[in-house]
Amino acid sequence: MRVFKKTVITFTITLFFGFISCDLSNDKTPPNIIFVLTDDLGFNDLSSYGSTIINTPNLDKLANQGALLNSYYSTQAVCSASRASILTGSYSNRIGFSGALGPNSKTGINPNELLLSEMLKESGYKTAIYGKWHLGDNEKFLPTRHGFDDFYGILYSNDMWPYHPERPDSYPDLMLYENENPIEVLTDQSNLTMDITSKSVKFINENKENPFFLYIAHPQPHVPLFASSKFNGRSENGLYADVIEEIDYSIEKVMEALKENNLDENTIVVFTSDNGPWLSYGEHAGSTGIYKEGKGTTWEGGQRVPAIVWYPKEIKPNTVISTPLMGIDWLPTFASVTDSKLSENKIDGKNIWGILTNESEENPHEALFFYYHTNSLHGVRYGDWKMYFPHRYRTLNGRNGRNDGNPIKYEYVDLNEIELYNLSKDPSETKNVYSEYPDIVKEIKNLANIKRTEIGDDLKNISGTENRPVGVIN
Repeated sequence: MRVFKKTVITFTITLFFGFISCDLSNDKTPPNIIFVLTDDLGFNDLSSYGSTIINTPNLDKLANQGALLNSYYSTQAVCSASRASILTGSYSNRIGFSGALGPNSKTGINPNELLLSEMLKESGYKTAIYGKWHLGDNEKFLPTRHGFDDFYGILYSNDMWPYHPERPDSYPDLMLYENENPIEVLTDQSNLTMDITSKSVKFINENKENPFFLYIAHPQPHVPLFASSKFNGRSENGLYADVIEEIDYSIEKVMEALKENNLDENTIVVFTSDNGPWLSYGEHAGSTGIYKEGKGTTWEGGQRVPAIVWYPKEIKPNTVISTPLMGIDWLPTFASVTDSKLSENKIDGKNIWGILTNESEENPHEALFFYYHTNSLHGVRYGDWKMYFPHRYRTLNGRNGRNDGNPIKYEYVDLNEIELYNLSKDPSETKNVYSEYPDIVKEIKNLANIKRTEIGDDLKNISGTENRPVGVIN
């Protein structure tokens, strides 16, 4: 009898501690990560960001249940550079990236850079990218050579094809890829958003037992615009609105897949854009709302973009974050929440998880730096302030673009003097207060000089001491 009691007690204790062990194990299950990146989406293009003509109920729901960032910036106002910075946590000019790479480019992402995909793969994650890559189209630069288990999509922008409205003879056929194999010549992109969505849902279903990183890089709403037959004309507000509402539908399908697989409580979802809208395309481009200029400039409309972060386990509903943050911040943030190891390479991003979860109000960035072209420092965001150094930029000067998928020409303007704006009082950057705040100007100049020493500034003929080379074809 005593032996029986001892057995029962032992079994009970074992079972009890077994439950504790299971609970601890579950608590430590690393979160899945879904990162949705649109192309050329404007700050004002979602109803949660003020649009009155585009209906985005699923993205609005994400924002209501999570965090809406209203001072989030792409790292550069152009495709390849912006994407390189997201995946490496570095200012793109630090790693030799600038502009938008075209077909048969001799450069691409350097294998010595640790990408977000590689970091998470080393931590046991399954990884996939569906959509647009744009970090080099030579085989040594392909996503499957840089940490992604699966790829479906295009290797550069969707307008780099023989149907370009201005340069039809400049580009080869646009190929649709499955991993490293071209599988189709794209002559019609109408089903691409739906196909990317289907691939994403399939990936979620097949990896419900594994931690995963899913990078959904929609080629839309970059021109040329395409919507499927289900959405073409549906919004009754033009093709651009149709395209955004189809992307919103894509979010709905992805979130349904998470819920059906009981993954919705342990998946981080981020939705944002690579840069602001391409305004010269008029009604085929998005809106910056109150913000000045658009893609291709470092003014607010070029780089301030929507960003929504959803993770119900730790991010409180209806969180609104006004702290200035940037695309360089995702890699170190995800490294922290997944307990992954960072590269030994110096990066510029900061862990912003404490800000997203309302655990901290302190901005880890002393300042954010706005570079453009090859390596030109145009501006600095410092608290509520943004200061611009003399540079040339493109503008429409109040002209409206066309509505037929063809662009109008930009004018180029020289900013000849330093300009300073208080974004908390003047978000549209209309009143230059440079002469009124000499101490602020001095502080920002000092910060800019430090960054110039690190990564250079073509406008000052300064070469950085901490730059790393872009990848090249030998």
